[in-house]
Amino acid sequence: MDEHYYTINPTSEIKEKSYSYTIKDKTLSFVAVSGVFSFDLRVDKASELLIKNFTPSASSILDMGCGYGPIGLFIKSIFPDQRVYMTDINNRAIEYAKLNAKNNRLEVNICQSDLFSNLTNKKFDDIVSNPPIAAGKKLLTGFINDSKNYLNPNGSLWLVAFHNKGGSTLKEIMNKAFGNVEDIEKSGGIRVYKAVNR
Repeated sequence: MDEHYYTINPTSEIKEKSYSYTIKDKTLSFVAVSGVFSFDLRVDKASELLIKNFTPSASSILDMGCGYGPIGLFIKSIFPDQRVYMTDINNRAIEYAKLNAKNNRLEVNICQSDLFSNLTNKKFDDIVSNPPIAAGKKLLTGFINDSKNYLNPNGSLWLVAFHNKGGSTLKEIMNKAFGNVEDIEKSGGIRVYKAVNR
């Protein structure tokens, strides 16, 4: 069984897979690593749907739970004027996100953080995430509720998930926390949800 991705220091053997991927006419090269979502030779379908449908609210973006970096790095590539911050609790994810940023010559800010623990006194115009559903409802509820405190006025929280595998619950939590939520896109059971900090 795979070790849970929501782990500070994975103990699984390090295995790497290298691949290139194109979204919105931008081609990036990645080194994916075991113990970090998702260990495959492509960007996972949910993350790709989020990347394709994301539009910035203003000028700063936080990729929460960045893994080895596909969401944040593609967003930086597509919207080069954005200030992109990327965090993950998983130290192996941080190491490989930094490697992939360097290999693609993209300037982003990457740091290890258990949700917002190392992001005090920072605010963002958008927070994006393909959240770890398996980490549990309590953690995800805390993340969504805390997001309001780290968003600028009229900033947005963007989440992607399989609607029938936890996504519908995320949508309910977002609506309760923000007083609004919208389905930005639906495809193959996956939905991109957006809530605005009004």
